[in-house]
Amino acid sequence: MGGAGLELGGYFLALGGWVGAICAAALPQWKQSSYAGDAIITAVGLYEGLWMSCASQSTGQVQCKLHDSLLSLDVHLQTSRALMVVSILLGFVGVVVSVIGMKCTKVGDENPVAKGWIAVLGGVFFLLAGMCTMTAISWYAARVTYEFFNPSTPVNAR
Repeated sequence: MGGAGLELGGYFLALGGWVGAICAAALPQWKQSSYAGDAIITAVGLYEGLWMSCASQSTGQVQCKLHDSLLSLDVHLQTSRALMVVSILLGFVGVVVSVIGMKCTKVGDENPVAKGWIAVLGGVFFLLAGMCTMTAISWYAARVTYEFFNPSTPVNAR
């Protein structure tokens, strides 16, 4: 096992990744497209996220709408939602378990071997959370790429 400084540095990196996963899950910019009509006045930017869809007018006005029903969503969107929620929960467990197992805390000081294994367990939770986030983002990105290069998608709506 590394020193306390190395543990603390790894913990803060993992904590930053967990906060980044929370921000990524909440933001509506997972899929961006635009529709340009005959005039520039009718240009619309469309944003779709896991929880809402937004439309941005060329005048600067932005309107967002939450997805109405869970059952009406595509499978890739439902799965990405579930994976991101699982990732956030696993990250929270990793935050708590890692704090208990770090050398710089006084919890469980009487058994240093068990404390080291608890720190490793916290790292495993962070790794599982990262894998869930990576899977959700990769699957969603593959679906967006497929829809972009689909010949039936109009050119002015890509």
